Amino acid sequence: MGKKTRRAKSHKTVQNIHSSNIRPLYRDREDSWDPLQGNEESRERKYTRKIKPQSENQCQMIAAIEKHNVVVAVGPAGTGKTYVAVAKAVEALEDGQVSRIVLSRPAVEAGENLGYLPGALDEKLAPYLRPLYDCLSDRMGLRNLKKYLHDGTIEIAPIAYMRGRTLNNAYVVVDEAQNCTYAQLKMLLTRLGWQSTMVLTGDPDQSDLLNGLSGLTDITTRLEALADVSVVHLQDRDIVRHPLVAAMLTVI
Repeated sequence: MGKKTRRAKSHKTVQNIHSSNIRPLYRDREDSWDPLQGNEESRERKYTRKIKPQSENQCQMIAAIEKHNVVVAVGPAGTGKTYVAVAKAVEALEDGQVSRIVLSRPAVEAGENLGYLPGALDEKLAPYLRPLYDCLSDRMGLRNLKKYLHDGTIEIAPIAYMRGRTLNNAYVVVDEAQNCTYAQLKMLLTRLGWQSTMVLTGDPDQSDLLNGLSGLTDITTRLEALADVSVVHLQDRDIVRHPLVAAMLTVI
């Protein structure tokens, strides 16, 4: 009987709590969200992280992505080309500017042949796409990344399978473009559809192809003549990795 009495009193106490006794946190702030008033418009529903440029040329790259539908960013390693491109892709997806992100990267080894890799297509490409996964995970979190990969919002598209496609309402990032031939880059650029943005990133001085096979330099020179295409050249001073990276690149 004692336990039932205590439970009844506790239940009665809960019922006697009136909504007038509930106060929102930070009541002294005019822009605070009041759960009793239902003013959902004043409540910040999500937190979108915006990247900040670390150099003048990074600032130019960000401005170019926001203004142009096709951007080519070339420069030495460590200048943040890939990170900026992926970060802007995540921002565009979260802001509703595009409905999906398409990532493409050539499957070319850096000077050594690993042979055939086991597993399905995604598992075979995973080692080559690890830098893109790292950037995406850093910008949106691992849980959201897994969800978007599962439902197709983020698509990993091998360059070999891009022919014949039209990418509408998409943000396309082509990384390590220096390992693409001229024909491959031409094919990728002509995949651009309506309401889409394409960003090509690469370092012409670090191609893993045989001499003369990389088409990035030739494509960059030709696209610079178009007013609606932005070509951004990043320099050694834009390197945001360890300071020794910039120093070593000047002598090796």
